[in-house]
Amino acid sequence: MHIYDTITVALADLDSRGYNLDFNLTPEALECKEIDLLLMPEEFEIDEVYRFEGMTDPADSSVVYAISSSVGNMKGVLVDGYGVYAENVSPELLDKLKIHHE
Repeated sequence: MHIYDTITVALADLDSRGYNLDFNLTPEALECKEIDLLLMPEEFEIDEVYRFEGMTDPADSSVVYAISSSVGNMKGVLVDGYGVYAENVSPELLDKLKIHHE
């Protein structure tokens, strides 16, 4: 596990290590618009998690997930705010993210 001072530094290092796709949350899966792909919770693993606290506002905090999938042998990142996803995603996806978030 690495230690990063900023999200920008974390994303640059993860990119240099092959995590070069950008994932977004959908209600049921992770989506990569670059390659028109949806990954269901059972189709990806969370390899690393990094938390970043806001400088002045604790509510301005983010989590960076380094994600890999054997589907297409790909790696990428998901950047999310603390708790933002809780009401918008399936229980299966939420469980997978929470295991690594807490």
